[in-house]
Order: sequence, then structure tokens, then C-alpha cells
Amino acid sequence: MSASVLFDAPGPRARIRNQIYSVIAIVAVLALGWVFYRGFADKGQFTAEKWKPFIEADVWKTYLLPGLRGTLIAALLSIVFALVIGMVFGILRLSDHRVVRWVAGAIVEVARAIPVLILMIFLFYVFSDYKVFKVDQLALWAVVIALTVYNGSVIAEIVRAGIKSLPKGQTEAAVALGLRKGQLMRLILLPQAITAMLPALISQMVVALKDSALGYQITYLEIVRQGSQLGAAERNTVPALMVVAVVMILLNSTLTIVANKLEQRLRSRKRTKGAGVVAADSILADATPGMDITQKP
Repeated sequence: MSASVLFDAPGPRARIRNQIYSVIAIVAVLALGWVFYRGFADKGQFTAEKWKPFIEADVWKTYLLPGLRGTLIAALLSIVFALVIGMVFGILRLSDHRVVRWVAGAIVEVARAIPVLILMIFLFYVFSDYKVFKVDQLALWAVVIALTVYNGSVIAEIVRAGIKSLPKGQTEAAVALGLRKGQLMRLILLPQAITAMLPALISQMVVALKDSALGYQITYLEIVRQGSQLGAAERNTVPALMVVAVVMILLNSTLTIVANKLEQRLRSRKRTKGAGVVAADSILADATPGMDITQKP
């Protein structure tokens, strides 16, 4: 076994011990799953009558599909807004002006410290009292803005850390070439940082999608609320929530797969561009023997 960047390769005894621990963990998980299964089965939650509503189109049209639509709308809007705000505040935290850095940092830290659910409830009552939005859109925008504020602040830290992790030599070379700060950020630092930050950004998108279920507490029509209502109407709460859990797992898995494909495409494009530059330099070197193509006139 090869060594990892996090730990040394385990020896023979450590590998045997790890395998034993893995078997024990699997057995414990299976045993716990069996206990839950027997408990639900004894209550009649796995009978055909409890699962029959899910093969009826009216049940999906009335409960699950409207909830799924609400979840996707809230998640999509909050992810887009959070990415924009996160990029802006992440760059502001790297500003050369101390006041800008301090103000942006204070806003980010406060936004990260506020629990999402409390912010949703607060915004819902504020919007309701001051009639900021239409009655049927109060819950939606309370959920979207709360998720945007929290996830945008986390993304801002991801952006700041991603840009700071890049080699300083690139910034120094760009400054030596006369690039302005905006050009440096737009043309050199951000394209590289975004590729490096994609795994963390994907995780935060998944968090935003899952946290949209907190809108249940402010009467927002999302899939968890609709699943609970379906369970109350059909008296099959456990099967209904299991179906909702499967739907959420599929949504998160789809988002992760799409984002990973995008990351692979960006990385392959970067490698292709790098190979193209090397090939072009080789062609020029062959065409002009004895000349240093790195020299500028």
C-alpha cells in the first residue's frame, strides 16, 4: 500500500486491525438497521397498504411534486445568489484597503454566526409585518435570503482561502507585467482558484439544498413539509418520509455528479491549454533554431 499525504502506509498488523474494525462497524450498522426495521414492521409501516399511495399519480401531483418544485426553486435561487455574494465578499476580504477588509470581514463573520433557522423565522416575520413581498411569496424569500446570507458568507471564506493558497509568484509576475488589481484577479487568480475551490463549493451547494428543508418551520411548501402532510393524510408517515429521504439523496447525488463532471472538464481544459502552449513553443523553437523564444523584443 502506498503512503497518503495524510498518514503513512499501514503495516501488516495495522491493515488486519483496520479490516477487523471495518467488519465490526458494518455489523453494527446492519444490526442497528435491523432493529429499526423490526420496530417499524411491528407497527405495520411496511405493509402494502402503507406504500400503495406512492403508485398513484394524484398523490404525486398533490403532495410530492409541488414540494419538489418548491425545494428546487429555493435551492437554485439561494445557490446562485450565494455564489455571487460569496465571490464579491471573498474578493473584498483581500482588498488592499484596510477599511474595506474590516467591513467585509465583519459582515461575513456575523452572517456565519447566525443560525439559518433563526434567520428564516426573523425574516419571515419582518417581511410579513412590513409587507415587503406578496403574501404567497413571504416564506419563499425568507428561505432564499436566509440561505443566501449564510452560504454566501461561507463561500466568501472559501474564495478568500482559495485565492490565498495560490503561489505568490504569479501575483508578483502579473504586477511586474503591469496588470492592474482587477485584471490580476479576473485573468490569473480567479480562474485557477475556482478550479481548486470546486470540491468545497460543491459541498456548500449540497448544504444549501438540504437546508431548504428548514423552510418547513415557516410554512414554506417544500418536499419535507409535503411529505409530512402526505403521511398525516394517508397515515403512513414513516414510508412518506422514507420516500422524501430517497428523493433528497437523489437530488444531492445528481448535484454532486454534475459538479464533479464540471470540475473534470475544467481541469482537462486547463491541461489541454497547457499542452497546447508547450507544443506551440516547441514548434517555434524548431522553426527558429538557436533563438530563445522566451526573449521579448
